[in-house]
Amino acid sequence: MPHIDLPNLPGIRGPMAFRPETSKPLNELVEVLLRHPSSLTPGERELIATFVSARNNCHYCQSIHGAIAAAHLDGDEDLVLCVKTDPNNAAISPKLKALLVIAGKVQVDGKNVTSEDIAAARSEGATDLEIHDTVLIAAAFCMYNRYVDGLATIQPHDPTLYRERGKMVARNGYVAANLTNVANPPAELVTR
Repeated sequence: MPHIDLPNLPGIRGPMAFRPETSKPLNELVEVLLRHPSSLTPGERELIATFVSARNNCHYCQSIHGAIAAAHLDGDEDLVLCVKTDPNNAAISPKLKALLVIAGKVQVDGKNVTSEDIAAARSEGATDLEIHDTVLIAAAFCMYNRYVDGLATIQPHDPTLYRERGKMVARNGYVAANLTNVANPPAELVTR
């Protein structure tokens, strides 16, 4: 049960509907980080968000971003699970593995990122922009995870709900998806 009187919406959607003036910039940030043109694909960026959310043990964020990542990656839920649990053995590029090392260190404490970590990512072809965005995705998702969990939001456990929402967000983006049906959400998304 949420710590405050939030709208009956799952995860971050409840607090965003509670305080829409803060949801706008939060949605715009995630839209830029995860969907705007980049040399990292939307699927790769969603994997970074999922990895950080899993390390933060945020059920809602790792589930929804894992579902969005899978939607971008031809439904490959096994790959998403492997990135969350064993990224070194995941079928992802060496560059993404090096970026996940950086993201993992940011998740614990940004000061843990070393020059050697940056050099390792560069040696795998990571650009300064990709390194920048990886750090910002990791930092932002620590904030989003703590926002969701710090208010004890509703976090459904039915993977079907996440798959359907994940496909919609992958198709329409964050700003459009979070504006859709906020006042009157579909019954299948308003669950406990």
